[in-house]
Amino acid sequence: MLEHVHTLHEYVAQMKTLLAPGGNLFIAVPNYTSKDSKAYGAYWAGYDVPRHLYHFSPKAMAVLVQQHGLKIDEMLPMWFDSFYVDMLSSKYKSGKVNYLSAGLHGLASNINAMGNTKECCSVIYVITAG
Repeated sequence: MLEHVHTLHEYVAQMKTLLAPGGNLFIAVPNYTSKDSKAYGAYWAGYDVPRHLYHFSPKAMAVLVQQHGLKIDEMLPMWFDSFYVDMLSSKYKSGKVNYLSAGLHGLASNINAMGNTKECCSVIYVITAG
């Protein structure tokens, strides 16, 4: 949801104040450095301008949370998101959904990301106080 907020740093600061000692914060965002984004370029649905005000990579997310005294404990893949994002991307690119092509792109993206969550189309970050 962070890609939708107008005051990014204020939201992260507020989430930190709400985080219980030993608690976890879960943030799921699209990854603009994924294979999907490269395949679709400007048509990649993860950009979703103007609704997505910010775009994240694993490195950018690490910097953001460190600026607020938080740390990423774990990154989890959102395997099914690549198929959804690729269906939307194919529609943005050609005007209609090409289910076969989108499915193959999603599968290729997930295969590429196996063993390296930093390559996933979308990532869930498990965050704790630093």
